[in-house]
Amino acid sequence: MNIHENARLTPSGRERLVRLAQSGLSPKAVAATMGVCPKTVGKWVARFEAEGAAGLQDRSSRPHKLHRPTPPQTQEAIVALRRQRLTGAQIARDLAVSPATVSRVLRRHGLSRIKDLEPPEPVRRYERAQPGELIHIDIKKLGRFARVGHRITGDRTGQSSSRGIGWEYLHLAVDDHSRLAYSEIHPDEQRGSCLAFLVNALRFFRRHGIRVERVMTDNGPAFKSRRYAKALRRLNIRHQRTRP
Repeated sequence: MNIHENARLTPSGRERLVRLAQSGLSPKAVAATMGVCPKTVGKWVARFEAEGAAGLQDRSSRPHKLHRPTPPQTQEAIVALRRQRLTGAQIARDLAVSPATVSRVLRRHGLSRIKDLEPPEPVRRYERAQPGELIHIDIKKLGRFARVGHRITGDRTGQSSSRGIGWEYLHLAVDDHSRLAYSEIHPDEQRGSCLAFLVNALRFFRRHGIRVERVMTDNGPAFKSRRYAKALRRLNIRHQRTRP
């Protein structure tokens, strides 16, 4: 074994430690002399008394019991039974192997959970056939802040200075088919702001060759107002609201 020549307790250092202990010094004094703790002194003295000089040599770090790899045919049998939806305990019993072996094989093959046997269904996103058939309009409330927050700067001093300075509202319109989007920041989500955004959004989509046929919104007061409904009727756009 390769031991660094300047290591504190090489086999020769352990012999010196034992000689000091046998000379009558206390374990604490020996520990201080050798630069180790009293527990280490006791360990090496005990080994010397039990095994002699051989006990002061480094011991192998190799495990006492080596794990033998599971044969490929056993792994195949475990996976096959798992695909029949047997539990780990049932597989271990049927194949006369340990539950730990079954667990290890299933984990390696990504079959630890029953639901892993069923691949996830592909995402089926419904969308309109043509641009403009449906535009989604929504509003997101955003808090204002006076300066960069502590999550960026790491400085929490004066973090209350942004409290109470109000909100801004992100108005967003997304075409269901093309995912083309348009957004504006408004000071509120009142009827006037919603109508202004609607007009600007329709102009934006028109510039991109999209004629809007239907608009979908939630049931916010502005979207349920008579003025909003009247504006859509004038524009010959149908209004669809989400379920409450």
